[in-house]
Amino acid sequence: MTDSKKSNGVSPAARRRARHYAMQALYQWQMTGNSINSIEAEFHTDNDMSNVDTLYFRELLHKVPQKLPELEECFTPYLQERSLEELDPITLALLRLSTYELMFRLDVPYKVVINEAVSLAKKFGAADSHKFINGVLDKVSQQHRAIEVKAGR
Repeated sequence: MTDSKKSNGVSPAARRRARHYAMQALYQWQMTGNSINSIEAEFHTDNDMSNVDTLYFRELLHKVPQKLPELEECFTPYLQERSLEELDPITLALLRLSTYELMFRLDVPYKVVINEAVSLAKKFGAADSHKFINGVLDKVSQQHRAIEVKAGR
């Protein structure tokens, strides 16, 4: 196993691109209400997915909407007196996606989940949204990854 490959044979870069596209697809779903299947097909048609972990992209795109109430219940207490309706769509998509990873993808280290969300927020989000996302996900990780967080500090 090399540094550029994970044990499952998927490179970190392919996983990063999967998150990138999943965040964009979830944003599109939130904004348009189009079906997940049609959005997924559109992404495969409109983007070069050859260097993307497409299985991970598909999982995130389909599972996040399926688990929405559970995900939102998890991170809503940490929104610093904001409501879901007050969040910009990119922040909301990133919190949903990252909370899913923290809750259901224990194979992905919590620090990776947070770092990837912060990176995407810096690229696509509102000014300083990455700080807000970092704070919320830090609290979610303490709730759902307490042993991992304690071991990492």
